[in-house]
Amino acid sequence: MATVAIRELTTEEAWRQAFPVMRELRPHLDEAAYLDYLREMREQGYTLFGLFCGEELVAVAGVIRLTNLYYGRHVWVYDLVTREDRRSRGFGEALLWHIHEWARKHGCGVVALSSGLQRVRAHRFYEEKMGYEKTSYAFKKTL
Repeated sequence: MATVAIRELTTEEAWRQAFPVMRELRPHLDEAAYLDYLREMREQGYTLFGLFCGEELVAVAGVIRLTNLYYGRHVWVYDLVTREDRRSRGFGEALLWHIHEWARKHGCGVVALSSGLQRVRAHRFYEEKMGYEKTSYAFKKTL
């Protein structure tokens, strides 16, 4: 079995390597928009992690540390995706546990995320496997 390692992806070359995986979650993005958004998000504190199985990037997660009145200091998970052909092998779980430890290390007491209504399997994963609780609905208005 290949060694599993989780690393922060900090270079444009690493971001490009992560794009095919991220595109499975964010199919509306082309690579140019993805890179443009990443540059801006990095300035705001966004951190992108990659999970490697051997040399192969199989999962990515994008997070940010925030503070607000309802969660206090917390980590918000914007993106979490495992390559479709590598799902159900524990990679998403390992990546999320890494985020939990990273959050603790940075003084955060909560990890939170939102998930699209259609992602029923993901919801089951978050609630049953990872112990997350469903606390609210998220709403948006496109302007």
